[in-house]
This record gives sequence, C-alpha cells and structure tokens, in this order.
Amino acid sequence: MNNVLNKRFNISQKYIGFFLVAVVFLWLKTYIIQLNQFELGVENGIQKFLLFLNPLGSSLLFLGFALFFKGRRKYSALMTIYFILSFLLYANVVYYRFFNDFITLPTIFQTQNFGDVSSSVVSLLRPYDILFFVDFLVLLALLLFKVVKIEVKDMGRRKIIAVLSLALGFSSLNLALAEADRPELLTRGFDRNYIVKYLGMYNYTIYDAVQSTKASAQRVMADSSDVTEVINFTKSNYAEPNPEYFGIGEGMNVIYLHLESIQSFLMDYQLHGEEVTPFLNSMIRDENTIYFDNFFHQTAQGKTADAEFMLENSLYGLPQGSAFTTKGLNTYQAAPAILGQKGYTSAVFHGNSGSFWNRNEIYKSFGFDKFFDLSYYDAEADQMAEYGLMDKPFFEQSFSLLQTLPQPFYSKFITVTHHYPYTMNQDEATIAPHTTGDKSVDNYFQTARYADEALEQFITDLKESGLYDNSIIIMYGDHYGISQNHNRAMEQVLDKELSTFDSAAGLQRVPLFIRVPGMEGGINHEYGGQIDILPTLLHLLGIDSKEYIQFGTDLLSEDHDSLVPFRNGDFVSPTISSVGGKFYNSETGELIDEEQMEKAQQLQEVVEYKLHLSDKVVNGDLLRFYTPAEFTPIDRSMYEYNSSDKEAKTSIDE
Repeated sequence: MNNVLNKRFNISQKYIGFFLVAVVFLWLKTYIIQLNQFELGVENGIQKFLLFLNPLGSSLLFLGFALFFKGRRKYSALMTIYFILSFLLYANVVYYRFFNDFITLPTIFQTQNFGDVSSSVVSLLRPYDILFFVDFLVLLALLLFKVVKIEVKDMGRRKIIAVLSLALGFSSLNLALAEADRPELLTRGFDRNYIVKYLGMYNYTIYDAVQSTKASAQRVMADSSDVTEVINFTKSNYAEPNPEYFGIGEGMNVIYLHLESIQSFLMDYQLHGEEVTPFLNSMIRDENTIYFDNFFHQTAQGKTADAEFMLENSLYGLPQGSAFTTKGLNTYQAAPAILGQKGYTSAVFHGNSGSFWNRNEIYKSFGFDKFFDLSYYDAEADQMAEYGLMDKPFFEQSFSLLQTLPQPFYSKFITVTHHYPYTMNQDEATIAPHTTGDKSVDNYFQTARYADEALEQFITDLKESGLYDNSIIIMYGDHYGISQNHNRAMEQVLDKELSTFDSAAGLQRVPLFIRVPGMEGGINHEYGGQIDILPTLLHLLGIDSKEYIQFGTDLLSEDHDSLVPFRNGDFVSPTISSVGGKFYNSETGELIDEEQMEKAQQLQEVVEYKLHLSDKVVNGDLLRFYTPAEFTPIDRSMYEYNSSDKEAKTSIDE
C-alpha cells in the first residue's frame, strides 16, 4: 500500500503530472466556456459530445509543445502557452459579447482602430471575468509555493511522441465525428459558429489562420482568366431597369445618410407613449420617398466598413476581417469613380479620425475627391461621442462644407452618436431610457432619438438651401445595434418571445429610404440588401449597370433578385430563409416541409456561389483585369486627404 502511495506521490512531483493537470484544467475550462458563453446551437448527442471532446485534443497538442523545452524552461513554456490560450479564449468571449462572432486573424491586425474602440471594449468587461484566469493562477501558485517540485530531467523523445500522437488521435476522432454529422465542414459554408461548435476554439484559430493565408495568396495566383466566370455570372443575373424609374433622378445630387446601428423595429416604435424616431417615421409617409420594409444588412466583422464597401461597390464584404483594412489598395469600380467620370464631385463627411477603418486609404481606391474627417471640424470635448463628433454639431458643420462642393455631387455622411454602448449626456436626452434592465438596450432608444433629431435638423438645412429639391437622398441602416446576446431584453422591447428565426433573420432588417424629387413614394415590400443599393442608384441616375461587375440587382426592377445572402452563408427570401443550417418558411417562421427542401438547397447553393465569386474578385483583385466600356481605372496617386488644420481646410475649399 505504501509503495502505491509513494508512486502516486512521485508522479505528482514529476513534470508529466503537472502537465496533465494543466491539460485537464484547460480542457474543462474551455468546455465550460464554450458551453455557456457562446450560442453555438448545440442540438444533438453527437454535437454535445464533440463540444466536450474537442478541447481535449487541442489542449494536449498545444500544451504538448512545451515538452520540447529543456530543464526548468519547460515549466515556463507550459505556463506561457497556457496563458496565451486562456487569453485567446477570453478575448473571444469579450468580442462575442457584442459581435456574436469570433476573432479572426485580419481583425487582430486592425490596430489603427484600437484607440477609437477602447472605451467600447471596457463596457464589455464584467467583474466576474477574473474567474476566466483562476485556473492559471492556481497552476502558478503550485509552482511558486513549491507544491509541485521542479523536475529538471527531460522527457524522452518516445514519451513526447506518444503525447502528441494521443493529441492527434483525439483531434482526428473529433474531425471524423464532425464530418459525419456535418459533411464538408471545412470546405463548405462561411459560418464560424460551426467550426467552433464541432472543432473547438483552438482548432478554429488554426482554421482561420489557414483561410486568411489562402485569401492573401489569391492575388498573387490570380490572372485575367479568373474574371471570366465572374463576368458571366453577373451578366446572367443582371436586372433590367424599370422604365418607370430609370433616369428619374438624372443629373441630381446624391446624398447618402448613414443611419448608424438603426434597426427597422425602431420605425413607428413607441416608448413611454412617444415615437422614438418621429422624423424617420414621417419620411416613411413622405410622398416622394420609397421605404423598403424588407431590407437587410449583410455585414460581417467589418460592420460599418462592410456596409460602406457594399454600398460603393456592390461586392460582398469578406468572411474574415474587413476589406477596408486588408484590401485598400485593390482596383475598384466604385460609385464615386463611376459618377466622377460623369461629371460628379464626390465627398465623404465623417466626424472621426480619417485612419479609422483605413478610410483615408481605401477612399482613394474608390475615387472620392474629398474626405472631410475630424480634422475639418471644430470639435469641443463636450461634443464628442465614443466614436467621434456627435451628430448634431457634425451635421451643422458638415452643411457648410457640403455647400463648397460643385454640383452635381455624390456625398455620404457617416454618423456616430448612435453607436454601442449608446451612452450620452442626459442633459441632451429627450426621451427616457427603456426599462428592460439591460443598460445597452435601455440607452439605445435615447441615442436613436438624438440621431433622429440630428437628421431632421440636417434635412431642414437642405430644404432651406434649395438642395433638397435637387437631390436623391438615400438613408440606410448599416448593421444591427442590438446583438442576439440581448434577446431577453429585446423580448421585452418587442413584447414577444424571440425564436431562432426571429433573432437571426427578422432582426437583421434595417431601414432603407430612397427619396427622389417627383418620384411617387410608398412602402415597398421587395426583399433586398445593401448589395443592391449601387445598381438601384445608378439606374435612378440613368446609368446602366450592365457592364459593371456587381453582385446586387436594382431593387426597383421587375427582374430584381430577392434572394438576400448573409455573410455566414445564411439567407432570407420571400419564401424560404436559412438560419444556422435549417430552412424556414419566411412568412410563418416555421421549419419547411420535405417538399420544399430541394428548392431550399438550390437557394443555398446559389448563395454560396455568389459569396465565393465575390470573394474571388476581392481577394484576387480581379477588377484590375477588367475595365467596363466608358470607364477609366482610378489612379490612386491623384487623391490625397491630408488637411489637419483650418488653414489647409480653407485652401482646399477655395
């Protein structure tokens, strides 16, 4: 008996014992966090087992690299790797709290945004977050207080190979079971939830790194033959313009108003007996405005940047990171370039740093003549929101800048006040917060009201100047404001229980207003997304989009494609919608029957093909190989946005 106890004690004092304790700690912690912090949609017994199993192989494999270190260094290596994996896991938890998504390699390198988002990150932290590192502290204490004695002797090569082989065995079993439950897991689909659910957080990180590397290599490998398939697809999916609307706004100015974080449920929503957005509600009933009530945002990790990217190019954002930050030097055939060659002056107005989302670089590739960033504005400290100048002073100062542009102009105004975490000076709030108890959701309605008032102020200025009657005004929601992590509060807001279909598809609706002087307005029920705005605008201006590579179609065309892909491979349409690999009746929200399954799968294939082709264009920079008739590629060297003081601003304005 004593011999057995002595052997067990000796094992606990050996490095392999400490190593196995670390593996078990990391395995169980990762399992608990994946189970409780992420909404992975675990449904059946196999998926539950895989969620439990997948951290084991990863923990053995990654911590196993410490076995190659010699002497005392193997303990330091083990603790370093353990901390890195723990921090990676925690960083994804924090990221997921707002984005309902996982960190990708390109998002890590978006360092120019870090300073601007730091306050938002702080709002996502929780007092109990220290618990995510308790296990690491326990392991550290075992070493510091010499509960575990340091074993200088190194493990033999055979033992190391045995540990790594065991790790690969668990991982191979994991992958085999995952493929059995979800065939072609690694080759089909764009939803990161699937990868984490089936393979775990650490294997997902490897998968993401491989995918990001492949995407980066596509440009080097691409040639002119790659664009042929894309041209054939976009031409075959081209939607003829509606004669009733084609050219109705020819020669008019274009004014885009970016509705930050505005979702469609706000329209006509009443809180405490008041309309939250009375101005936007009035625009729904404007005689020259078409309001689209089945319009969806299609953004991914780029959020606002993705919305802009689709708006300007009718190309989808990337599945990882943002094209704004990783593809800023690509060749584009964007709206400001197209219209600039038709006599338009183009400008963006944004009360934030010009480097945020790499705007001051990618706007050159789009062909924007001017970019009025924060350096052009007088920004007092009490007028600054989390992401820049508050909307009311922003619009007030922007209007004088707008008046310096020669007409016709193509302009875009990007607002920031109504942005997570939706904080504002209560002296400026004109409506009380909601009462759900969820701070972000409750405050959301106050900043939405403020944004609505700022828009009304700006439209009044346009009317008084005469620009209102000679401008196409397009107001669009850029992305969701309230993520699925706040569904309990949203059930109180909407006074209904939210199903998977409601939260994943229904709440992706954002408003789209298109106002053209003289056009007959009304509510349009056509299904569409941000990818469709550019061809719609071009046709309103009397410019045929047929020769351009665009993945959207004219919302006002009889031939409009009402299939709306989301970046994760889900989709909505008037009849069938896809959420998390399941197909629903779009009208009832119920799962479809077997008779509709073939049609649903056909739609799924079309969605994946569209996203695949768009990614080929962006990752391969394929537009450098194709120039439409009557279009001249942009020369980036002709554009510079470097004003940093009033003197420079004045010289440029003159």
